[in-house]
Amino acid sequence: MLAVVVVVLAWLVVRASQAPTAPQPSAGSVAAASTGPAPHASAGDGGRTDPVSGAPWVAESVLPPEARHTLALIRAGGPFPYPRSDNQTFADRERLLPAEPHGYYREFTVVTPGSADRGARRIITGGSGEKYWTADHYASFSRIREGT
Repeated sequence: MLAVVVVVLAWLVVRASQAPTAPQPSAGSVAAASTGPAPHASAGDGGRTDPVSGAPWVAESVLPPEARHTLALIRAGGPFPYPRSDNQTFADRERLLPAEPHGYYREFTVVTPGSADRGARRIITGGSGEKYWTADHYASFSRIREGT
């Protein structure tokens, strides 16, 4: 738990230091990586933020390998590593995603190597096909830019 807090704080510090200028994505960055303007991107932020959710975009290619594997499982319809928990309704109690009716969002575990439990990493899918990444158990989300 302490490691997650440290990672989140480090991410916030790095993100804050990059705020005045356009951040340059790096191979290790998963918080707000961008590979160019999104369809219908806001002109005010150069396409770094999803205009619907307000979440930063993250390129699929910079997600951890386990997250990319989970995306492949989602596309294939499973099987999922936690069948009692994966592909279940995500209620968005934190209200960080766009407001949608109950049942619109689905939750999928991203395996965390070395973790004795499901860990904090998840991919959330929306009923219209959008996908979100969280590495901090729903404290923040990035919109996944698939195929990038």
